Amino acid sequence: MKYVEDRPRYDDPEVAARRLMELARAIEPVQDGRIHIEKINYPFLFQDRAKPAEYGACLKFAIERGWLWMHESGTYVKITPQGAELFA
Repeated sequence: MKYVEDRPRYDDPEVAARRLMELARAIEPVQDGRIHIEKINYPFLFQDRAKPAEYGACLKFAIERGWLWMHESGTYVKITPQGAELFA
C-alpha cells in the first residue's frame, strides 16, 4: 500500500538546475530582469518537494555554470545569456 506519491529525484545537480531554470524562466522579472529568489525556491521546495540540500546544490550548480547570476544579498537572481540559451 502506498500513501505518498513519488517525488522527483534531484540527486543529480544538473537535472535539478535545469528544473530550477524552467521555474525561473516561467517567472515574470520585476525590474532589470530580476527574479526574486522566493519565486523560484517556493515551487522547487514545496511543489516539487525537493530537499533543501538539493535546492542548494542545484542553485550553486546553475551559478557556477553561468546560467544564473545571484545578487550579493541573495535576494534575487537574473538569467544570464548562457542560461537563456538553454531554452533557445
